[in-house]
Amino acid sequence: MKKVLLSLLMVAGLGFAASAQTEGAVKKITIGAEIGLPTEKGSSDLGLLVAGGSLQYEHPVAKDLNLTGSAGYLSSFSTKKDVDVSGGLIPVKVGAKYYFGGNFYGAAELGAGFGTNEGAGTAFIYAPTLGASFSVSPKNNLDFGVRYEGYSQKGVSSGIVGLRVAFGFGL
Repeated sequence: MKKVLLSLLMVAGLGFAASAQTEGAVKKITIGAEIGLPTEKGSSDLGLLVAGGSLQYEHPVAKDLNLTGSAGYLSSFSTKKDVDVSGGLIPVKVGAKYYFGGNFYGAAELGAGFGTNEGAGTAFIYAPTLGASFSVSPKNNLDFGVRYEGYSQKGVSSGIVGLRVAFGFGL
């Protein structure tokens, strides 16, 4: 077991030591898959999940800082057969992503979520994120981000804790 952990640490160290054009604050587009768990009480009893995809553009404004713009689609569903839950959301957000330590970043986004169900309306969205971006070639990278995404609509708040795995294209 110790040898496996040591091997993983060595591989991770090599990844952190590598530097390429798609790491840090550079102009790029990422396409990603997302999955999340709702934070409301009782959502785990219903087997609720959120899944979808997104497109994000990053534009550098300083050495370690990018402005971001993103849009996507999230769908709610239940993993239990006897629970009928369905709903969709189109989140459109803008924000900033700060790279610290080369590959690692913190991000914050604000925006609107447009419900796709009849009468769903529009929600205010805020999303703090922590993540890492690793180069796979001189112009491409893999991006992993963990975030809380909060929604507020007509005085009611909800949210998800989610993971985004994305492939980035340097521009």
